[in-house]
Amino acid sequence: MLRYSLRRIVLLIVTLWLLSLLIFSLNYWYPGNAVTNMTGISASNPLAYQEVYVARGFEDGIVTQYGEFIRHLLQGDWGLSLVTQQPVFAEIKPLLGATIELGLLAMFLAMVLGIPLGVYAAVQQRGPMDRIVMGVSLSAYSIPVFWLAQLFILLFAVKLGWSPISGQINPLYAIETQTGSILIDIWLSDSQFKTAAFYDALNHLWVPVIVLAMMPLTMLIRIMRNAVLDVLQQNYIKAARARGLSDSTIMFRHTLPNAMQPVVRQLGLQFSVLMTNIVITEVIFNWPGLGSWLVKSIYERDFPVIQAGLLILASLILLVNLFVDLLHAWRYPQVRKEIDAE
Repeated sequence: MLRYSLRRIVLLIVTLWLLSLLIFSLNYWYPGNAVTNMTGISASNPLAYQEVYVARGFEDGIVTQYGEFIRHLLQGDWGLSLVTQQPVFAEIKPLLGATIELGLLAMFLAMVLGIPLGVYAAVQQRGPMDRIVMGVSLSAYSIPVFWLAQLFILLFAVKLGWSPISGQINPLYAIETQTGSILIDIWLSDSQFKTAAFYDALNHLWVPVIVLAMMPLTMLIRIMRNAVLDVLQQNYIKAARARGLSDSTIMFRHTLPNAMQPVVRQLGLQFSVLMTNIVITEVIFNWPGLGSWLVKSIYERDFPVIQAGLLILASLILLVNLFVDLLHAWRYPQVRKEIDAE
């Protein structure tokens, strides 16, 4: 396990290094001045511009500039926003909290519903319920996220009035932003209307969470169904039946633990898909997260913000995939043996 973990960590470090090279190169590919693109300080402020020009190594070669870029990056000096003139790193924390909250809730919902529905479809193989579950999942997977989000807004917000159209919470509750996660911020606040604020936040949350969870949910249903059907054909399942074990014992003690292996392996990929869709979802529901922040910065040509948004989202996906790979290898040792054999 140690050898496998070290290999995965080294691969992560190399990938992050290549990512940093890409982000650094963007400063020269963007139109305009590389110093301004990197720091957010324009030449109209001569003193500050000359200071960052020297501090960022622009008097020396490209290698020195890259080294200074990495040093400032690790120190949390990610430059200033060209629009707000606020430190980019300070703006990230609440936005990251809002994005993680939305993403984790959607992934949790996809797993809670997807795994049992996949098992149920496998048990009812070729039956009417199997066809219904797989048909609905295939249809839902085929619907683009931006269209599904607008359909949900039209149905649940406009027609039925069950949910607000956008935002995190009603501004009248005046919840101070501390982490960016609205549920945690409500819990940390000293508001006397915590319960009402909590329910209002959930009312804002459930529609974007369902929209965001739809694609990983449908994929997990199909993956879990196929995995269960494959395990049920194995010889040790037939031997367990021959010994007279009950169907529930075979399912929970032998089938599900082994069927979860391909599901765990796919969690990293499904999280990557979810983080891609979260950008669209945040824009449509006006959710104050990294995705909407990134899209807004693209429209405004706010280059330091674009770099920071890409770096955070890509790093988050890489870290989650590393965690899933390590969890998969720890839970299923045969994975490590297969890799070492190769």
